[in-house]
Amino acid sequence: MPLLLAFGLSSRILAQEMTHLKLQDALGLAMNQNKQVILASLEQESSVAKFHQTNAVFLPQVDLSYTAFTTNNPLNAFGFKLQQQSITQTDFDPRLLNNPSATQNFMAKAEVNQPLINMDMIFARKAAHEQIDVYSYKTKRTKEYVTFEVQKAYGQLQLAHDAVQVLTEALQTVNSIYTSTNQRFEKGFLQKSDVLQVQVQVNAMESKLAEAKSNVQNASDYLSLMMGAKTGKIYSVDSIRKNNTVEVIETQVPDDRADFKAMQSALKAQDQMLNSGRMAYLPKLNAFGNFQINDKSAFGFNSQSYLLGAQFSWNMFAGTATRNKVSEYKVERTKIEEQLAYQKEQSQLELNKTNRQLKDASFAITQSETSVDHAEEALRILKNRFEQGLVTTNDLLQAQSILSQQKLMKAQAIFQYNTTVSYLQFLTSTSEK
Repeated sequence: MPLLLAFGLSSRILAQEMTHLKLQDALGLAMNQNKQVILASLEQESSVAKFHQTNAVFLPQVDLSYTAFTTNNPLNAFGFKLQQQSITQTDFDPRLLNNPSATQNFMAKAEVNQPLINMDMIFARKAAHEQIDVYSYKTKRTKEYVTFEVQKAYGQLQLAHDAVQVLTEALQTVNSIYTSTNQRFEKGFLQKSDVLQVQVQVNAMESKLAEAKSNVQNASDYLSLMMGAKTGKIYSVDSIRKNNTVEVIETQVPDDRADFKAMQSALKAQDQMLNSGRMAYLPKLNAFGNFQINDKSAFGFNSQSYLLGAQFSWNMFAGTATRNKVSEYKVERTKIEEQLAYQKEQSQLELNKTNRQLKDASFAITQSETSVDHAEEALRILKNRFEQGLVTTNDLLQAQSILSQQKLMKAQAIFQYNTTVSYLQFLTSTSEK
C-alpha cells in the first residue's frame, strides 16, 4: 500500500504538463517582458520627453484665439470702434461718447513669443539632458539586477527539482525497506514495532516529497513572474551543477558600474541646475508680436493691425526666492555626493563578504561530495548487514536519512556557489549606456 501511495504522489507533478526552459531563454524573456525592466525603460522615455519640452527655450510660442465682446462701457466701446477702424465724426458727439449703445467686437488674434536670451533656462535644459543619462544608467542597472534575480530563480527551481528527485529515490528506498521488513515480520523474524517504525518513516518521506513538489510550483511561478509570463506553468530545467570557477577574483568595486554612473550623471545635472539658479540673477531678452483682426460682425475680417516688440527684463529682487533656490541646489548636490560615497563603501563591503562566501561555498561543495560518497557506502554496508540480521531497522533508516540529507546539502551548496558567482558578477559589472 505505501508503494502505491508513493507512486501516486510521485506521478502528480508529472501529470501536469512541463515546459523545458533554458537559462538563456529565461534571461531573454526577462529582458523583454519583465515589469521592472519595462518600468525602467518607460522612465527613460519620460526623461527624453521632458528634455524635448525644453526646446521651448529656443522655439517660438504661437497662440491663436477668436473672441467675441459686447459692452456699453464708454472707454471699451470707443476702443472697439478704433480697433475696427470705423470711427466717424459723429462718434465724437459727447452724448454718444458718454452713453454709447451696446457695441460688439469680434477679434481674431495671433500672438507670438520668441525667446532670445534666457541663460537660466539654457542651463536647465542641460540639466534635463543629463537626466536622460541618469535614467539610461538606471535602466541598465535594472537589467543587471533582473539578470541576477532570474539566475537565482532558475537556480532555486533547479534545487527544487533536485530535492524532488532525491526524496523520490529516498521514498523508493524506504518503501523497499518496508517491504523487506514486513516480509520478515510475517516470518516472525521482526516485531510489529519495526514495521510501524518504517511506516512512520514512509509517511514522513511522503510529506517531504509533497512539500518539495509544491516548492517546484512556487519556484516556477516566481520564475514566470521574473520573465513577465503567466503563472501556473511548471518548468523543467537543466540539472543543477557547479558553474565555471571564477578566473579572476575582483577585489575592488568598479567606478563605472551603472548605478554609480547614474549618480555621477545626477551630480552633473545638479551642477547645471545650480548654474541655472545663478543665471536667474541675469537679465532676459525676449521678442513678442501679435496680429489682430477686428470686426463688428461675427467672422468679419475687415480691420487688421499688428504689434511687434522686444522686452529686456531684469528681476532685480525676487524676495529671497532665487538665493534660497541656489542654496537648495547646493544641498541637493551634497546629498547626492554623500549617497554616492556611501553606496560605494557599502558595495565594497558586499564585495568583500561575497568573495569570502564564494570560498566557503566552494569548500562546502567539496565536503558535501565526500559526505555523499561516504553516506552511500555506509547505506550499502548496512543494507547487507540488515539482510543478515546484524543491524536494526532503526540503523538502516537512519543511514538512509543521512544519505538524503547529504544529497540535499550537496545540491544546496552548489546552488549557493552558483548564486554567489552571479551576485559577484552583479557587484562588479561595468556598464556603458
